[in-house]
Formats: sequence, C-alpha cells, structure tokens
Amino acid sequence: MEEKLLHDYARLIAAMGGSVKKGDEVWIEAGLDQPDFVYMVVEECYKCGAKKVEVRFSYEPLAKLHYKYMTLGNLSKVSSYNLARTKYMAKKLPTRIYLSSEDPDGLKGINQRKLAISSARTYQKIKPFRNMADGKYKWCIAGVPGKAWANKVFPKLEEKEAEEKLWEAILLTSRVDGNDPVKNWEKHNEFLVQQRNKLMSLDLRKLFYKASNGTDFIVELIPGAAWGAGIEEAPNKGTFNPNIPTEEVFTSPIAGKCEGTLVASKPLSYNGQLIEDFSITFKDGKVSEVHARKNQKLLEQMVKMDEGASMLGEVALVPYTSPINQSGILFYNTLYDENAACHVALGMGFKELIDVNLTTEQAKEKGINDSMIHVDFMVGTKDLDIVGEDAKGNKHQIFKDGEWAI
Repeated sequence: MEEKLLHDYARLIAAMGGSVKKGDEVWIEAGLDQPDFVYMVVEECYKCGAKKVEVRFSYEPLAKLHYKYMTLGNLSKVSSYNLARTKYMAKKLPTRIYLSSEDPDGLKGINQRKLAISSARTYQKIKPFRNMADGKYKWCIAGVPGKAWANKVFPKLEEKEAEEKLWEAILLTSRVDGNDPVKNWEKHNEFLVQQRNKLMSLDLRKLFYKASNGTDFIVELIPGAAWGAGIEEAPNKGTFNPNIPTEEVFTSPIAGKCEGTLVASKPLSYNGQLIEDFSITFKDGKVSEVHARKNQKLLEQMVKMDEGASMLGEVALVPYTSPINQSGILFYNTLYDENAACHVALGMGFKELIDVNLTTEQAKEKGINDSMIHVDFMVGTKDLDIVGEDAKGNKHQIFKDGEWAI
C-alpha cells in the first residue's frame, strides 16, 4: 500500500476522528496486526499536540484462551488496576482511538453463555463510571486490516493480496484518495449536517419502514430529541468524528415504543461469530421473536443480555448507494457494514441527543434506552421506504427506494 495514503489515513484518524488538540491525553487500543500503522497514528497524535499517547495492544486468540480456561468467577472479576483505570478515564476523559482489525470468527467455539454472564457481571461494576463519561469525551473507531479479517473478506486471494485489497477498500470508503483527507471529511460532514438539520426541522414523531423482504415496522421518536450526524461534539472539547467511515444520520427512539418486523439485510458479527439471514419482531416495544438461519441461539442470547437489550437505542438513516455499499464488499465488520445502508441498534441509546448531563435514570424517564449492549444490525435495502409522521400527523417521505427523499 502506498505509504502516503497510509500517512493520510493516520492523520485523518488523529485530526478529524479523535480531533486531537494541544494538551490532549490519548488512549489507543489496537490489535497486533498493524504495528507500523499504529506508530503512524501515535506520531500524528503528537503532531496534533497530544501531551501523552498510550497504546494498549490486544490479541484475540488470547481472549479465546481466557474464555476457555478461566472459571466464570475469575472472568467476572474486575481487577483493581482495571477499575482504577476506568475511574481515571471517567475523571480525566482522555481522547480514545480504537483501531479495529478483529477476525469476524475470532471467538467461534467458545462458551457463549460463559461470555455473556461474565460480561454482564463485569459491566455492572464499571457501569457507574461509564455513565459518568458517556458523551463527554472524544473518541474514534477506524479499521485496519488483520490477516484473518482480510482472508474472510477475500477468501479466494492469497494472504498478502487479501490484506492489500482490504487496505484499498478501507481507504476508499474512508475518503482517503490522495487529496487532503481532512478537507474531504469537512465537505462530507457538511452534507451529513445538512440532512440532520432537515430532519430536525420536521419535528418527526414516528417512522414507518417497509421493504419487499418482509420489513414492516413502526417506531416512535422522542419529542425534542436531536438527530446526530457523522460529526459530534464533546462538552468543552470540541467536535470529532467517532466513526471513520460514516454515512449515517441517527437518533434514539422512545424505548419500548415500536411494533413490527425488521429483516436484516446483512450478516451481524457479534461476540466473534456471525449471525446470518435473520429477522427480529417487536411487540409492545420489545423483541418478541427472532429467527436466524445461522446462530439463532446466539441471537436469542443477545436480546436477553439485560432488560434494555430487547429494546431499540438507535435508528440510523444511510443511503443504499453509500460508498461502502457501492464497493460491493461485505466487510463482516459492523463499523463498515452498518454504514452501507440503514440500520438500527438494540440496547443503549444516546442521552447526549437530549442532554449529556442527564443521569441514567433521568435519561430513561425521557425515553432513552439503557443497556450493557449497543448492537447495530442492517435493514437497508434497494427498495426500503421510510415515511415520517410529524407532531401534527403530517406524513413526509424520508427515504424512497433506499435513498434520501428530503
């Protein structure tokens, strides 16, 4: 891969993604797949003025060993070090950058019940500190090729060629094209904000989804809740782009206020396994029925992780002709696949779309869902229609045949 493009991508992640500024402390999490690129990102963070950059490397096969051999009791513990680190994060609010390269099948074969129970137990211990930090710090997640991920996406290619092809796809969908990537993103952000403002002006209270694959769904929206776009703002820290790439304009609906069926248009990678050819039906605002050709039990487990896991926390609008969808590539990675087409998320909603200073209970009273999970799944199709209804009962065509209609 051309080194200039890699440096451009690293600069984009630091300057626009995390929006690193003078004096920022930056935490980077990455796998072992691309150490040279991690080096570039660290250097770009320092060039942006970071006072300190800390990198934590992870290795998914080791995580699989832990889930295989550790007892449930030990997996459920939060070490004093990790608890102190979480408290520090909630207090100091460092900028966080996540470089994703996970194998879509990386945790295949582990005891999913053991993973689910231990995750739920540890989440309860760190939840108070996560709630303190939510919406108040800058963060960005971006992809880098891992060998297993590249081989999954391009199974007919040799390892090095597959990795190169995945780099090309990541850079293309991230608008890293040899021109100034920051300027590319400034222009892209302008469009997303424009669409967000149009939606805000309509004062929508409901969305109606229909598609020929069986999607037939109604969801109610929170009066006065904002719509988010690709660019977000952390209090006293400025704007940032949390996802590179991103094509979405999104909001949090009223938890427990939706009816009907959503048919997934792409596979879902969850806990290191793929859930394929699935649909989810809601009754009285909660998941009442799920069907999946592959990993049905995993899907059933996901929607029972806690009370909020069976309710929606996000609805997001993405045109079917997004660069990711036009690439024709199934990435087996939610960051990319969710930005190929419209999606929704089960679990945690975004209190910052109402008021970032709300407590969890106050946010729940306003209608924001609370959960330990936030799992996006894709529902956008070429013929998806979305109609909005405003506070006065007027109808507005929001999407027509999978594309923006406003």
